[in-house]
Amino acid sequence: MRKWTHSLAVTLMIVLLAGAVLQNAGAEDNGLERTPILGWSSWSFLRKHPTAAQMKAQALALRNSGLEKIGYEYVNLDDFWYQCPGSQGPNVDAYGRWLTDASKFPAQGDTNGIKVVADYIHRLGLKFGIYVTPGISRQAVHRNTPIKGTSYTAAEIAETSVEEDNYNCKGMVRINYNQPGAQEYTNSWVELFAAWGVDFIKLDGVKNSNAPDVQAWSNAIRHSGRPMVLDVTQGNFTSAIAPTLMKYANQWVFAPDVECYRCEKGGSSYPLTSWANVANRFNFVAESQPYVRPGAFNDYDSIEVGNGSNDGLTPAERQSQISLWALGASPLILGVDLTQLDPADLQKYLKNSAVLAVDQDSIAAKRVRNSGDRQVFAKREQNGDTIVGLFNTGAKAEEVSVPASAAGLAENESGYSITNLWTGESTKTRSTIRAVVPSHGIVLYRVRGL
Repeated sequence: MRKWTHSLAVTLMIVLLAGAVLQNAGAEDNGLERTPILGWSSWSFLRKHPTAAQMKAQALALRNSGLEKIGYEYVNLDDFWYQCPGSQGPNVDAYGRWLTDASKFPAQGDTNGIKVVADYIHRLGLKFGIYVTPGISRQAVHRNTPIKGTSYTAAEIAETSVEEDNYNCKGMVRINYNQPGAQEYTNSWVELFAAWGVDFIKLDGVKNSNAPDVQAWSNAIRHSGRPMVLDVTQGNFTSAIAPTLMKYANQWVFAPDVECYRCEKGGSSYPLTSWANVANRFNFVAESQPYVRPGAFNDYDSIEVGNGSNDGLTPAERQSQISLWALGASPLILGVDLTQLDPADLQKYLKNSAVLAVDQDSIAAKRVRNSGDRQVFAKREQNGDTIVGLFNTGAKAEEVSVPASAAGLAENESGYSITNLWTGESTKTRSTIRAVVPSHGIVLYRVRGL
């Protein structure tokens, strides 16, 4: 869904690690996302065909599965909710904002179809998210629609020579935030979302040049008075936008889409991902580790675990995806079909409270070993326990080990108790944390001194 250049992303991470400026950039302090959010998004499975009925079915399945009881609460509608007649950009309302596709999200009386869905999701005790991209539709500029609550118009704030990234509809152009009315235009968007009951905004297709958009959306959320998570996802990031993300967003995606588009067969979105698309996250998790804190999280994209073989991952790989995201304290946003959950995936993986706690501690692990097919991540929790993830990215089972001291454990003459968080088995060790790890698998330990 997103364009992505590996070299640009690597450049970003290098600068993030070296740039002292970011050490002073505080996270968006809106009281939200003190721990990584848990939920579901429509893109991986529904792709271009979300409807009100499907969104309601997925939300109900989330609640009925028991996932809601352990914290999965966001139900996020991704792209294709609005009218897209062609490359001239989305159809717009009287104030230049996208029009809901009523064929997918029919109104009920005077109630907009998106609000109908949001209201249903809220009645289930869940939260609702929506998707948008930077800029303003060429249709709004052509019609020169007024900006709500002002004397300004769309043409006065638009830079029609600069295209913005709207991957599937096109026709979005840049907003010049130096122009009067520009912030008010974005305010009107967020006021509309607030009226619909939106709790989460995904701002997709962001580039370096969209730093003013990120700030404007953050300002608009504050202006609206409704708490909303701001999730910023990329077209092509480099270091130029990093301070803005750290200051104004709750979470952001540095990595490419996790979905395996080339793997799909027969018009299906299955298999949802591949091991290669999961394994390319290891460097991102390692390099972005220093900048995770409550209210600011690296989002490594959807968790594609829940549909059995349709996940596109082996059982060992499913454990690795969830474990890597948890070690990185990433939001866990499921991309699977919740109405067809595989019982083993649900019980063994998604409902493993010991592993979920590793994610919800809001602490990002450091990579303490990166040697061939062996990678080790570790983090110290507030209670003094150390979490150690032993990964084997190779094609056959191998022993993976790390000295206790290298994992950040204090020297202890009596040794350490280690508990496998996926199996519940406990053992002891004197000085080295080790295990035979299956191909593409992990052994995830909680370690404490005896």
